[in-house]
Amino acid sequence: MNRSANTAASTAGDRMISIPDAPLETRHRILWGDATTLGGVAHASVDLVVTSPPYPMIEMWDAIFAAQSPEAATALKDRNGMAAFEAMHRVLDRVWRQLWRVMHPGALACINIGDAVRTIADRFTLYPNHARILAALVKIGFNPLPVVIWRKQTNAPNKFMGSGMLPAGAYVTLEHEFVLVVRKGDKRCFATPADKRRRQQSAFFWEERNQWFSDVWFELKGTRQHLSRSDRARSGAFPVELAYRLICMYALRGDTVLDPFLGTGSTMIAAMAAGRDSIGVEIDPSLKGAIHSGIDEMLAWARARIDQRLAAHNTFVAEREKGHGPLRHRNVYYGFPVVTGQETRLWIDRPVAVRSTGQDVYSVDYTPMNAEKTDPGGPKTKTAPTASSPAKPAGRRGRPKRQLSLPEF
Repeated sequence: MNRSANTAASTAGDRMISIPDAPLETRHRILWGDATTLGGVAHASVDLVVTSPPYPMIEMWDAIFAAQSPEAATALKDRNGMAAFEAMHRVLDRVWRQLWRVMHPGALACINIGDAVRTIADRFTLYPNHARILAALVKIGFNPLPVVIWRKQTNAPNKFMGSGMLPAGAYVTLEHEFVLVVRKGDKRCFATPADKRRRQQSAFFWEERNQWFSDVWFELKGTRQHLSRSDRARSGAFPVELAYRLICMYALRGDTVLDPFLGTGSTMIAAMAAGRDSIGVEIDPSLKGAIHSGIDEMLAWARARIDQRLAAHNTFVAEREKGHGPLRHRNVYYGFPVVTGQETRLWIDRPVAVRSTGQDVYSVDYTPMNAEKTDPGGPKTKTAPTASSPAKPAGRRGRPKRQLSLPEF
């Protein structure tokens, strides 16, 4: 829920710095139930979907699919891999149809999915989950957009499956997953002055754009380290940074983000950190403790991530101006230099408190960033005196020499 429709002005030195006059407040709901119905989510109410479903033909999720599909259970019992694969995807197809109902025209969906490999009846086979899901989404009516491939970190010493060094005896490993990106209908329209202002304030840095909108991501860290092994396995938890990045890329401040497979809560945690509302649906009540512990850890992660973004921008500005001269534009809120005019109203909200306002319902309060020392070359500006200022810049090519440490998550 966006609480910053109006702006005020304050003087810092001889510069006028515009400051949103009211902090943001966001709302977050956890719904326990089946994602194939999404009964608690209103029609055309969702601005962005970020999710990662159970992966068909990954053995640890066989029971979940078998419980919802007698055909899948029978195919697994008969050791018919391709029949089981199709039956499992027909369960997910029901979820994708519900997404079409709850997303408003122009809304985007980002679906993290990996392919599966499995030996059934002595036959080793790839089950192409990403291709099957994308085909189902297009059949429903979604417009497919370029996908992201992200490479998972692995500690495995062997870079192949199978055995031996003789030809035709081994298979390449699957060390990547896909983020499928689709849109409902035409591009989203930002018609009102309030929407246009929210869009401007939701901008990301030019250098972030260059990194985030690459089609291959290498640097994402793994899942939250505090999860138990069983929670991590049952939920298929994915990095909070993955969800945070996608939310910053495709949603506005105060937008509603939906995850129909909430798992341990990565998408909700990222939405809280990014200043977006969220709804999470989860069928497994045993994950409730993991979700709530993640929400408890969100503030520290969000503050560190925001500091990291600003420190990286300071570093980028220093290096850019060293090689190309002063940047032409300045952000009107913080006063630091930016590359483009689209970044001049970029505003980052820092979460300061999480409040439980009902059973599995939360509100998050934000205050404007303390922008002191964010400008590497211009006047020092300051907004509301709340959180700590970002770390000092260092390094080259827009990255610190020593990466700022994020809390284990």
